[in-house]
Amino acid sequence: MTEMELGIQAVQEKDYEKAAIHFNQAIEDAPNDPIGYINFGNLLARMNEIERAERFFQKAITLDESAATAYYGLANLYFESERLEEAAKLYEKAIRYELKSADAYYMLARSLDNLGSTKLALPYYQRAAELEKKDIQIQLSFGICLATLEMFEEAKEQFFVVLALDENNADAHYNLGVLYAVSTEDIESAKHHLHQAVTLQPNFDQARYVYDMLSMKQ
Repeated sequence: MTEMELGIQAVQEKDYEKAAIHFNQAIEDAPNDPIGYINFGNLLARMNEIERAERFFQKAITLDESAATAYYGLANLYFESERLEEAAKLYEKAIRYELKSADAYYMLARSLDNLGSTKLALPYYQRAAELEKKDIQIQLSFGICLATLEMFEEAKEQFFVVLALDENNADAHYNLGVLYAVSTEDIESAKHHLHQAVTLQPNFDQARYVYDMLSMKQ
């Protein structure tokens, strides 16, 4: 096995000290190969050594400006540090350089959404949902985005997609309940889904509050 392969194996075994030795040797053996720096950057990020990880990702990019996974790794660091504008730009670069994973689209959508650009986030949520049809969090986030943009029919369909994947998803029931409450006259359906949310998650205070408000109005 190569030093790189040994390092990856060590990461999978969660032996990060051993992984660091192998990745360091891989870099010494091929100092102009960006992959070694990317793998070491990912390892450092796992170990929460943020500043060092940043330097390794940046080094990879100086060696290969089209290193999509380096942009993605660096974007993740910035997202976690709430440097959202920088993160969004880097996720965009990762996608431009052919990183077409659902996670890349999803994280770009989250960055834009958190910046208040929900309309811009929508197509990226949609693409992530198309690529990862069984990822509950991605499917739910897509539905919430649709609902936020008042695309209620599309959002309702999307929340039922989530429930088809996980019928006991309290968040999907809650969002369906709110959707029925604000966009239809079907208060019984709204209360049904809110009740389901509270039944599944007894400490779901917001669902209980909306349910009680609807009950008072009746």
